[in-house]
Amino acid sequence: MSFQVFGLPVSRGIAIGRAVLIASSRVDVAHYFISDAQVDTEIGRLRSARNAVADELSTLQRDLPPEAPPELSALLDVHLMLLHDESLTGATKVWIRERRYNAEWALSAQLEVLARQFDEMDDVYLRERKADLEQVVERLLRAMARAAAAPDAGAPTVGLPATSEDPLVMVANDIAPADMLQFKKSVFSGFVTDLGGRTSHTAIVARSMDIPAVVGAREASRLIRQDDWVIIDGDAGIVIVDPSPEVMAEYRAFRQQRERRRAVLARLRHTPAVTRDGEQVELLANIEMPGDAAAALQAGAAGIGLFRSEFLFMNRDGQLPSEDEQYEAYRTAVEAMHGLPVTIRTVDVGADKALDRMSTNELRHEHVLNPALGLRAIRWSLSEPAMFRAQLRAILRAAAHGPVKLLIPMLAHLSEVRRTLEALARARQQLAEAGRAFGAVEVGAMIEVPAAALVLPAFLRHFDFVSIGTNDLIQYTLAIDRADDSVAHLYDPWHPAVLRLIAQSIEQARSVGRSVSVCGEMAGDPSFTELLLGMGLRSFSMHPSQVVAVKERLLATDTREWARRVESILSAESPERACQAAATLMAAEAAAPRETAVLG
Repeated sequence: MSFQVFGLPVSRGIAIGRAVLIASSRVDVAHYFISDAQVDTEIGRLRSARNAVADELSTLQRDLPPEAPPELSALLDVHLMLLHDESLTGATKVWIRERRYNAEWALSAQLEVLARQFDEMDDVYLRERKADLEQVVERLLRAMARAAAAPDAGAPTVGLPATSEDPLVMVANDIAPADMLQFKKSVFSGFVTDLGGRTSHTAIVARSMDIPAVVGAREASRLIRQDDWVIIDGDAGIVIVDPSPEVMAEYRAFRQQRERRRAVLARLRHTPAVTRDGEQVELLANIEMPGDAAAALQAGAAGIGLFRSEFLFMNRDGQLPSEDEQYEAYRTAVEAMHGLPVTIRTVDVGADKALDRMSTNELRHEHVLNPALGLRAIRWSLSEPAMFRAQLRAILRAAAHGPVKLLIPMLAHLSEVRRTLEALARARQQLAEAGRAFGAVEVGAMIEVPAAALVLPAFLRHFDFVSIGTNDLIQYTLAIDRADDSVAHLYDPWHPAVLRLIAQSIEQARSVGRSVSVCGEMAGDPSFTELLLGMGLRSFSMHPSQVVAVKERLLATDTREWARRVESILSAESPERACQAAATLMAAEAAAPRETAVLG
């Protein structure tokens, strides 16, 4: 039976495919695709785990004390029976062979299938046996985890294609940014999560993958079954499960229309980014990994406005990347841009981008009451001086290969500015003393804390440029954790307080001759293009896939006209009125004759 699930649209487009459920478990489960050559190995891991658990259960049963109730031995019999039931281990092997899931993922997938079958049983006793099944699977997962921790355990292979010819979409309760990065090169054409907001890092990485996504869909992972046909409408925030043939045909037609539209926009890639009144605008790209630089060039970006270096630190089991490893990554990106500037942000971890190792005393994300306000970004870097200097040295060394800018996240205090610049000076000194080649870098501050925006003139005396990180600026201005599903609906970039802080920051930076850019999600949202241009912004940084859409808007914009209109939007009393004022002005401009464009 067809039904719909509603959530938040965070990455535009239409995806159609079979559902792949990333199951939640009390045991952390790795999800990755394996190669053909690894199938037998994974089945062997499953078999070994089953044998180990069988030995555990048999030993427990054999060693039961005489006074133990007979029900306990019977329960162990049930667990042994479930363990050897072909509907569990036999079907798990099918997931491994046919979908190329690793053993843990395959076992979790089959647990989802069987758990639903137990839920649908009429007999209460049989229905309650689902808990026994979950306990058996947990034992199997723990046995595989112990085996994987052995010194000779091989590293997983991520992102290899599945053998199924059907397209796949991912469905999960939530996906950590580090896990999203693992799936970046995989076969998923879209994804749905129960949790998340429009600017959670999961959503941001979804846009960076340029695939349709819906987050905050509440019960999606419970309602959708393995292998269900699913349509993800990333424009409307709708997920259609088991669609009728008519609905499927309609959405396939929508998808073809979007592809034709993308082809038309692609023709603008190499058109100069100049407004109707002759203002030159810089359109830059945001990237997560060095390999993303190729997409930036392909999109026609004028450089990298934000290299999120923290993704080099993730999925490493707590081991930080060395200076040389970071240098090679940064150098690769710099050389790939062929002389165009690359802005590298120092590691911004914490909040929803926690590492396995968050400090020298093993501070972990889940132990922090409010990680968005805790030891994150520059605060963490300054608390780990050896790590921070290693990163700074790596960036300085990469600057010998091309133009590099250094961007510091989440500054709020002048004391942090002073300590950061001291660390940079020390890093230069260490390289000079070691005889290592390094280059000059411009140094910039991210304005993403209201305190930084309010004391910006003092900051500007110490920096060459500023970059406004609208995602966090909105979060901290409105006191909303953007990773918290319960308040995600209150996150609103149209809030007058947010718009006024952005306008003020742009004006103050320009007044003293400092370059200013916006690198948050607002930069890549075409509905804000005219307003930001009217505020005086001339540098936007966004995901490569959004460059041509923003360019299309700016090519049709008269910045002089919009400079006169900004105040009417900033003076609005609510987000709704600000958004409506902007929409009214854009509609009026679209309907007006374009003689000025001809005269210009």
